[in-house]
Amino acid sequence: MSPPVRDLAKQVLGGLPLAAEASQWLKPDGAVPMHGYSLERLAAHLPGWVAATAQARRTTDGGRPQRVLILGFLRWWVECGSAIGLLLAAEGHKVDLAFLPHLRYTETIPLFDVRRQRIYFRRILSALDPLVRSVSLHGGDRQVLVPELEGDLERLSRIDVQYVTMREQLDLGPGGEDRPLYQLRLERNRAAARATQHLLQRGAYDAVVVPNASILEFGAVYHAARRLGVRVVSYEFGEQRQRVWLAQDTEVMRLDISPLWEVRGHDALTQEEEEAIRSLYGARRGARLWAHFGRQWQVGESHGAQAARAQLGIDPQRPMVLLCTNVVGDSMSLGREVYTDGMADWLMLTARHFAERPDAQLVVRVHPGESYGTGHPSVEIVRQAVPSLPGHVIVVPPESPINTYDLIELAHLGLVYTSTSGIEMVMNGVPVIVSGATHYRGKGFAHEPTSQAEYLRTLDELLCQPLGRRLDQATIKKAWRYAHRFFFEFPFPFPWHIEQMWEDMQERPFESIVPAETRAHLRPTLEALAGLPIDWRARAQQSREAVAAALLGAGA
Repeated sequence: MSPPVRDLAKQVLGGLPLAAEASQWLKPDGAVPMHGYSLERLAAHLPGWVAATAQARRTTDGGRPQRVLILGFLRWWVECGSAIGLLLAAEGHKVDLAFLPHLRYTETIPLFDVRRQRIYFRRILSALDPLVRSVSLHGGDRQVLVPELEGDLERLSRIDVQYVTMREQLDLGPGGEDRPLYQLRLERNRAAARATQHLLQRGAYDAVVVPNASILEFGAVYHAARRLGVRVVSYEFGEQRQRVWLAQDTEVMRLDISPLWEVRGHDALTQEEEEAIRSLYGARRGARLWAHFGRQWQVGESHGAQAARAQLGIDPQRPMVLLCTNVVGDSMSLGREVYTDGMADWLMLTARHFAERPDAQLVVRVHPGESYGTGHPSVEIVRQAVPSLPGHVIVVPPESPINTYDLIELAHLGLVYTSTSGIEMVMNGVPVIVSGATHYRGKGFAHEPTSQAEYLRTLDELLCQPLGRRLDQATIKKAWRYAHRFFFEFPFPFPWHIEQMWEDMQERPFESIVPAETRAHLRPTLEALAGLPIDWRARAQQSREAVAAALLGAGA
């Protein structure tokens, strides 16, 4: 059957009762529907997981168990959500796992295939019963979205297009090249929001657990639950293994550590804490792995500031300004506008300004993460802003072996949108202007303009400061304290990382984690995931233990 004829047949069959069911039943056991994806690896492990959980399950300590809804969308989040759901069930909570059967978020899937995938999911996830109930996140087609939620979804869908295309500047007008994808994302996000409203209004959940929360259907479920007043716990995995970021009633990708900073921001670093953050910083500069940090931050090793100066032809008699970009289209920078239309707009504004300032030098260090994507978006953004780059505006591409930390040592001033390199520049005494809504904005150690005019004025004023001037020690120490709280105290312990979950489970099998005596160290994580209040002061003790373990693991 040719594709057009097959697609037409699926459109017809998709609306017929039991057609998809009959088709799936006739398939060999375990057959994955077209446009679907396999959960067979999960299926192989679920019986053992469920048996271990049933044996380890406890009742909550005199309190009412939380009723928790976990979102599973895309294979790895369904797998991770199943493990989280069973860990919460072991703690005595009542857990539902809501799944979305879509594989691709950039194309419309025939209803016939969606229905077949739901049946396939239900067969696999039925193994979670009776500890975790699986429910399909669909329905509620007649739900009316509140106007505020409609606005949330429109903003979310625009971010989705930026995320998919890795472009911040979009053409969403009638006939625009980005309009079809925007309409598809808006349709899909509305459907997910309606289904979430329908499900939450039928069941009284204490918390909804959502990965990421800033993009795609993750964001749609997040916004729908928040508009209904239900607590949302969002989670994501960063650069550290055995750690997870958690946030309650906010998007975890905003990395807002304000509640932690309020109780720990004024506490001086202990000797052990200072040793840990200095050791970590040394590894970041030296392009080395450190303890449970599973990522190198530099392409090349440090060869010293003078070597970088000679390689780039930087004039020591003129101030050098270091601009560190974010990865274009990354969910950690999208939707973080303060006074520009995004990072790309800010980058273009800055490049044009320096093109007219031959008395200063601008070095644009493109995020090394862009070397893993398609093209060099940040390089093209600068070229679009200034087609003929003058010699004093230098772009360092993502794959360059030049070490960013060597450039920090040379910098008179640092410019960032939301990059954590801004923290590290202040740690080295370099003044920094932050232009996006990043997590360390408002923490008292960076310049934070709220308008284009204020940005350019602040930039020009700082350029006029004497060469070699550094920040005062109080500001530098505050940045060091913040770095420690952010890297060591904000992440929660968790045994597996989403990017290598099955590899991690070879070392730390689920069955070895779920027993009460080994699960105890995860209790703060599981309580937070269940929507219970986080005691950030108590996290300090856990942090001290994590620091000691990290130093031991790093050989420090």
